[in-house]
Amino acid sequence: MPFTLVLPDGIQYVGLAFVSTIWLQIGQAVLVMSARKTAGIAYPRLYAEKAEEEASFLARKFNCTQRAHQNTLEQLPAIYTATVLSALKYPVFAASALGLWVIGRILYTSGYMTGEPQKRNTRGGFIGSLCTFALTCTGTYSIISLALAAA
Repeated sequence: MPFTLVLPDGIQYVGLAFVSTIWLQIGQAVLVMSARKTAGIAYPRLYAEKAEEEASFLARKFNCTQRAHQNTLEQLPAIYTATVLSALKYPVFAASALGLWVIGRILYTSGYMTGEPQKRNTRGGFIGSLCTFALTCTGTYSIISLALAAA
């Protein structure tokens, strides 16, 4: 029995939004490498030790930059899943929300890498959380409605 996959109109925008997350990760990785070099934190250590951070603001900035990047990586599985599920019925919304999430992550990172962790939430943290929530709700609705329609 042949299988036909029909993609909804607007799915190309979801692809563009996914590509923007790759550029986000590349940008964050470059920022981490730069902060690592400036602070003098050798590989393979993930973070500066507490004593190093207390002795050097550059080490603190490195830790904050590294944490912003790591936090983005931690969120990707959930945001990708919610985006794909949302895109099944609402691809333009899914693409827009993921694109806005990326903008939020850029702002979050720029705030966090100042070395003052509380600035992560004043510069984009809320945007990312709102997009994650919206995509999770939309993805849940999309998959439930598709499942019910198939039943």
